[in-house]
Amino acid sequence: MTNAVVSLPVLDLESDLKAYIRKISAFPMLEAQEEQELAMRLQRDGDVKAAEKLVTSHLRLVVKIAYGFKNYGLSMMDIISEGNIGLMKAVKKFDVSKGFRLSTYAMWWIKAQIQEYVLRSWSLVKIGTTVAQKKLFFNLNKLKNKILDYDRENLGVDDVKLISNELGVSENEVKEMTSRMDQSDVYLFDKTSNDEESNCLIDNLASTDANQEELYAERQEQNQHVTQLYAAIETLKDREKEIIMARKLTDAPKTLEELSIEYGISKERVRQIEARALEKIQEYFNA
Repeated sequence: MTNAVVSLPVLDLESDLKAYIRKISAFPMLEAQEEQELAMRLQRDGDVKAAEKLVTSHLRLVVKIAYGFKNYGLSMMDIISEGNIGLMKAVKKFDVSKGFRLSTYAMWWIKAQIQEYVLRSWSLVKIGTTVAQKKLFFNLNKLKNKILDYDRENLGVDDVKLISNELGVSENEVKEMTSRMDQSDVYLFDKTSNDEESNCLIDNLASTDANQEELYAERQEQNQHVTQLYAAIETLKDREKEIIMARKLTDAPKTLEELSIEYGISKERVRQIEARALEKIQEYFNA
């Protein structure tokens, strides 16, 4: 993509979210053939107009994914804006020769960009850096809502054990994350005292920003992981890919029973397909 700017509908603090959604709904969805032609024009000629059409036709996908992150106390407009950045990155890197639709590829980039923003914005000292810890952060509240009755506010021992097994983390990690997420927020722009002339809390913090070399290296590593995962998944058979995506790569994973009904096979068969698909992905990375 050239250095020219792709023009998107405005979304800022004064925007009406409903008006924005109405505006992006006017952009037509692309047929597979048209999408392929536009992607080829972008890849071959750096056609910014083609890039703009690819982006605007997928803005509704960004909103759909963004609403899955609405319970983290952050502005939906900011979340959608981050998702739009992920979409533009996906369009820039999209390889039409692989034969898959842009939406399948862009979903990973949109979700990764939003998750990075949520983790960066959350008022916790540290969430954790492992895949399991991030999964715990993004799924804990949803599981708590399923488990707790209307007259119960706190998780019991059995509840903690259930979440631990479901997400593949230790019981201590579940307890610690629950404690952190139940704490009230402290905003860095709050005053240190009631005096209007007093400093904000953020003024007392030392900068911990990484230097540009570290940021570039980290981003390159993230991009490589996403690309490798995408390539590994594309080696799977269609049903294996669908089951992996439904079980492991969504904010609302489907159960074995739901998938057994959907595919007309036993729960054990779904489990076997999932296990084999994970083995293939592991083999891809080990090759």
